[in-house]
Amino acid sequence: MNKRTLKAVCAVTALTALAAGPFTAATAEEVRVPVMSQAERSAQENLPRTGMSDASVRNGWGEPRQITGPVGDPPISQWHYEGFVVYFEDDRVIHAVLKPER
Repeated sequence: MNKRTLKAVCAVTALTALAAGPFTAATAEEVRVPVMSQAERSAQENLPRTGMSDASVRNGWGEPRQITGPVGDPPISQWHYEGFVVYFEDDRVIHAVLKPER
């Protein structure tokens, strides 16, 4: 981008910001993180690891309460256990996450 183009882009951006002026509303969302974060809880929990087979998960944690999917391409499934959810691509774990504490 040359200097002339850059100046034009900056001018348009400034004019757009000025035109929006007082009509622009900013919003914020409050996020509360518990004393023990998801990462800390996950590290302390015994969860299935990435790359494990579905048979290994069944052997280690039993039958899931619910299975959803597969959905999409590649096929992604979710196995819901009491305290966590395991995500599979085909028959391999891609991620396991804890459910929020209540």
